[in-house]
Amino acid sequence: MPDFRSSLVDLDLRLVRYFTVVAEHRNFHRAADALHLAQPSLSRQIQRLEERMGVRLLDRTKQGSHLTEAGRIFLPQAQALLHSAQQAVATTRAAVQPGEVTVGYTGDLIVTAAVRELRSRRADAEVRTLHLDFGQVHGALLDHRVDVVVAREPFPTDQLRVTALYEEPRVLVVPTDHRLAGRKSVTIDDFADEALVRYADAAYDAFWRIDPRPDGRPTPEGPLVVTAADKLELVAGGQALALAPAGGDHASLRHDLTAVPVEGIEPCRVVLATRAKESSALVEDFVGIAVKRLIRTGTTRP
Repeated sequence: MPDFRSSLVDLDLRLVRYFTVVAEHRNFHRAADALHLAQPSLSRQIQRLEERMGVRLLDRTKQGSHLTEAGRIFLPQAQALLHSAQQAVATTRAAVQPGEVTVGYTGDLIVTAAVRELRSRRADAEVRTLHLDFGQVHGALLDHRVDVVVAREPFPTDQLRVTALYEEPRVLVVPTDHRLAGRKSVTIDDFADEALVRYADAAYDAFWRIDPRPDGRPTPEGPLVVTAADKLELVAGGQALALAPAGGDHASLRHDLTAVPVEGIEPCRVVLATRAKESSALVEDFVGIAVKRLIRTGTTRP
């Protein structure tokens, strides 16, 4: 009798997802930015997947990465595999954990008031919270680590349902001894030649550095940051400036920083995101509470 176990391939869904992102971007550098990974690490992960499957999925050239014939065959199946895994998790959770929901939030946004109201309304439910990095919103929702997220845009929104809550003006965070500190407001022209901290995600970076500027000029580049604490340290140390939401706690966290309102630029939006094709009564209850409380107050503080 044949041993079918010898033909089984242990596919790591994380590696499969990495492959689909590289296939989408056709470039390891851009894919690594989208996944918030170092490019060498992403290359090693793809090689691990290829070794497990016993085929080469991507050809790497100086012009970018291209799917091999095996890669072209595997891509739609990989996408279907990831979708099936998500659906399997969602269906199972809905069946055995109908009374659980995880609320995600990013940065200094506070969801306490809405969470407390949901817990009060649904005393039988388990309502958890999880703080996320700004770059984790999309992945955390699709991976079912969270069921709903309150976050600032921009972030990837494919397969998500996004509800606007309110807008926040943007401010320029500078050291207290900076030439612009103490100004009632500034415009882009006032800091046109100043470097602003950079972010790995291209869309997030473009929005928070206003790059390119309205006149088409590129924004001077500052150091790359990953965490909010690193950003504040770089600004306080005089290595770059940073744009931030007016409702943030950046200035109050450090005595050596101050925030100056910026005129003439669009505000940022605080939104609520859920999975587009899946929901639950608890998620919908939280959405209703958050829309009512957060839009009404214009803040995430209780």
